[in-house]
Amino acid sequence: MKALAVAVKEFRQIARDRRTLMILLFVPAFFLLLYGYALNFDIRNIPLAVQDNDRSSASREVISAFVNSGYFELVRDLPQNGDIDAALNRGDARAVLVIPGGFGRDVATGRPTAVQVLISGDNANTATTVMAYAVALVGALSARYEVPARAGSARGPLLDVETRVWYNPELRSTLFLVPGLIAYIAMLTAVISTALSIVREKEAGTMEQVRMSPVGPLAYVIGKTIPYFVVSLASAAGIVALSMLLFDLPMRGSWLMLLLAISIFLVGALAFGVLISTLAETQQVAFQLALLTSYLPTLMLSGFIFPISSMPQVLQAITYAVPARYFLIALRAIVLKGVGIAVFWQELLALVIFAGIVLSLASLRLKREWAVGR
Repeated sequence: MKALAVAVKEFRQIARDRRTLMILLFVPAFFLLLYGYALNFDIRNIPLAVQDNDRSSASREVISAFVNSGYFELVRDLPQNGDIDAALNRGDARAVLVIPGGFGRDVATGRPTAVQVLISGDNANTATTVMAYAVALVGALSARYEVPARAGSARGPLLDVETRVWYNPELRSTLFLVPGLIAYIAMLTAVISTALSIVREKEAGTMEQVRMSPVGPLAYVIGKTIPYFVVSLASAAGIVALSMLLFDLPMRGSWLMLLLAISIFLVGALAFGVLISTLAETQQVAFQLALLTSYLPTLMLSGFIFPISSMPQVLQAITYAVPARYFLIALRAIVLKGVGIAVFWQELLALVIFAGIVLSLASLRLKREWAVGR
């Protein structure tokens, strides 16, 4: 009940502060329009899984050409009739090279044949790069051989590659960018809103009254978070709806799972804003801390723009502390792939752990701050 009383008070303050309400509701939509239409990136990173159904020297030569090119990293060796769907759905591999049975025999006898490359299209830029690399590598291998010309026909390549793009067959970069923008905008607005809210009370002097009230630190943190959670959730839902309307973002998974993922992510982001507010004494400092700790990591270290596996090992380790990393995987799995929670439950668990840790730290910091103040 104490937390509810704080929440009611905060709702009234939000209603009176029209400027903050406008920022929370309309700035996210403005960011979506600006970045959704303006951003376009080329990203090079291709974890590769291989399903070699031939197991011949010729098939191993093809695999070596992909791996030794420097563009691909072999991450999985799938058995014959292995689950290719699972490898792409979980994101273990960005591409799967499938070599058919009898491949070595066809190459040895000069019979035209083809390998298949299945590509995850949830990242359109990477998918385009994968297609180009695959065609170039197979073309270079094919140039080592010649198919005897038939009467009245031109020579043809011995090896060919068939590429198929899953989840985004048209390779629209918007379907890659928009989920990242949703995570980026939601994180930024949620952290800043709660960070400024508590610091504003410090500057106004009302924090002293709160300290003397029977409301405990945990109840105060929860009460402060609830109103901004409602507003941020409404804002995130509006961003998703606007993305579907303007950018044809599909919804292939469960709406309930999408709501769950967004809610867990927002709780952690809002709690992180509260934690920042315990470290800052002015709104200016709180705003700068919020930008530094949420804007840059979400933009640069979440996999939104740059693939994590292409980063240095030190930065890869740091990304495990960035909640947007896990949210993006879950969001793309739900929206673009349409898979169930069995594929991304580990990401949701990581978000729950992050939210729990940050809520606890914020409560402890606030409790210590109040103890010193008294």
